[in-house]
Amino acid sequence: KHIVLYFYPKDSTPGCTDESIQFNSLRKDFAGKNCEIYGVSRDSLASHEKFKSKYDFEFELISDTDEKVCEMFDVLKMKNMYGKQVRGVERSTFVFDSKGILKFEWRGLKVLGHVDEVLKTVVAMS
Repeated sequence: KHIVLYFYPKDSTPGCTDESIQFNSLRKDFAGKNCEIYGVSRDSLASHEKFKSKYDFEFELISDTDEKVCEMFDVLKMKNMYGKQVRGVERSTFVFDSKGILKFEWRGLKVLGHVDEVLKTVVAMS
């Protein structure tokens, strides 16, 4: 199967919730193109389960509390938050083909319109 792996900063925050809801709402369209979706953040499994349950997400969320996956994909960046420099996850999405080869990536993206763009990319791959 093709894989969409999207990294987001934190469960239950406005942008991350919106992005995850959009992926969930188009999940069947992705599945129809032989594609699975996985979200990744540094939140705990308990946080993920609460987040998934609250919004009825039908895809898996990966807990990366030790930041190993985030480091592999180089998505940890210094960000400004309330005037302070903090290390956080840069919103990013990666698409792999059915052979596990990375085909597309988006980094430092904005949520608006992004999930539709990812779906169009996956449709074009099929």
